[in-house]
Amino acid sequence: MHQNLTRAAICAATLTCAFATQAATFSDTSIGYRYGTDFSEPFNKEHISKDILNLNHVSGYKYGTNFFNVDMLLSDSKDPAGAGSTNGAQEIYVVYRNTVDLEKVTGSAYKFGPVRGVGLTGGFDLNTKTDAGYNSKKRMLVAGPTLMMDVPGFLNISLLALVESNAPYSTFSKVSTPRYTYDTHAMLSAAWGIPLGKTGLSFEGFANFIDAKGKDEKGFDTAAETNVDMQLMYDLSPLIGAAPKSLKAGLEYQYWHNKFGNNSSGAAGGGAAANTPMVRVEYHF
Repeated sequence: MHQNLTRAAICAATLTCAFATQAATFSDTSIGYRYGTDFSEPFNKEHISKDILNLNHVSGYKYGTNFFNVDMLLSDSKDPAGAGSTNGAQEIYVVYRNTVDLEKVTGSAYKFGPVRGVGLTGGFDLNTKTDAGYNSKKRMLVAGPTLMMDVPGFLNISLLALVESNAPYSTFSKVSTPRYTYDTHAMLSAAWGIPLGKTGLSFEGFANFIDAKGKDEKGFDTAAETNVDMQLMYDLSPLIGAAPKSLKAGLEYQYWHNKFGNNSSGAAGGGAAANTPMVRVEYHF
């Protein structure tokens, strides 16, 4: 059963990604920076400061939309790069999603109640991190249906199957763990970008509610995970004579409980839970 689900997720992700070769109907690319002083990491009791550099791309094509995001997260020394290091860890986290709009594919409308459309989403997450304890090398495929809600801007709600694996290396024990695949599990995900009238403000973000993924690579139970990231952004473009929505700045808040499936009530401790305010700025071109 697990192999069949894995194959199904791979096939769905491959099929949806194949549509990405179509010519773009719209495109928005941005670079950004955000900063906070209250980040947390599992098995680490410290409050960590991070500088985060961001590259984001959203585009439409004949049959749907593409989303691509890369974060480079630079920790301070409280999240060390290795055992005994005074340098902060570095992490790169990559997300890709492709959503095929069924109305655009079939020519038939899929509208009901507050739903303006239905799609099929597939994609992947990848990360690599150099830190003292875990040194994550995450790989994850996602696939499932998406409801596109009828709101100003956008609000997409997806129910996705996740096939995730990791192959960490501990700089403390010098042990490299062979790539381990968790149980296939579910994620209820929402992503939104909603303008607040003509104020120049927009409410943006995502929320992921992720089921437990069985045993981890050490044989311990994982926990259900909640990750909510919200932003209130203001369009500064008119102040510098730039095109609308070119330069945005604002405040961001992240709530993360049982980070990466680590139980905050267990050995991972309070570091597996975070309440992190940030400042954020981004330039769109």
